[in-house]
Order: sequence, then C-alpha cells, then structure tokens
Amino acid sequence: GVIPGIKRLAKEKLQIELSVSLHSANDKQRSELMPINRKYPLAELLAACGQYIQVTNRQITFEYLLIAGVNSSRTAAHQLARLIRGLNCKVNLIPMNPRASRGMQAPDRGDIAFFMDELIKHGARVTLRKSRGDDIQAACGQLRLQRIANS
Repeated sequence: GVIPGIKRLAKEKLQIELSVSLHSANDKQRSELMPINRKYPLAELLAACGQYIQVTNRQITFEYLLIAGVNSSRTAAHQLARLIRGLNCKVNLIPMNPRASRGMQAPDRGDIAFFMDELIKHGARVTLRKSRGDDIQAACGQLRLQRIANS
C-alpha cells in the first residue's frame, strides 16, 4: 500500500498483477495492523488503486489476512465489500497462521466461510488461500517475526 510505488508501477506498462496488503477496511484498525496506513490511509490508497486499474486496465488483488476476533466479523466483511465496490479487483482471504503471531489465530472454518459468503453476496470476487510454508516457519508473517526476534 505504498502509494508512490503504485503510481510508479502504473506507468511501467508491465503485464503484472498488483497485490495490495489490506487486512482491514477501516483506518483505525488497519493502522494498528499495518502502521504504513498512517502515512497512506485507505481513501488515498483506494484512489491510487483506482487510478492503477484505469491506467493499466488490469485487476488488483487485495490480500486480507483473517484474524479471529479482529477483522473477521460480519461488520468487517460489509466494510470490505463497500470499500472495494466498483473496483476491478479480487480478494485473497488468508487465514492467520497461528504460529505467525503471538496470540492471533485464524477464525474457525465456519467463520471463514461466513466471511467469504458475505463478500460474495455483496458482489466481491473472492479466493480462499491456503496458508503454506508453516512446516518450514515461512508462512505469512513468520519470517518477519523471526527477523525481529533475531534482531
């Protein structure tokens, strides 16, 4: 979600798909999960994404890590659906890897299915990604946490 990078990439005329880590559809929560949001808040980020889509005529993928009790509620699904409405995009839902972060866990299967169904009901294109790399401590967030622990 680094806006200058998105704008620069749009000018490159490359046949690649842009993926943006989103993880929340409200600024307060996203800033807690991703401090970069304080510099590039959602309204500005989504405007840059819209410009990218317009310039490149390409779809954007929004990565959304599902965290139980944090960003996986019905309200969160509705906020996300509203945020991306009208954009040529898809959402990759990624259940939180329990070993990737202390105290955070994936929602149970039923809650994941409910969240996904709510997005689809509101017209979003959604993919549920399987977390990979856990067996070698390289799943989403694990390498970053390992680096911090070793610092």
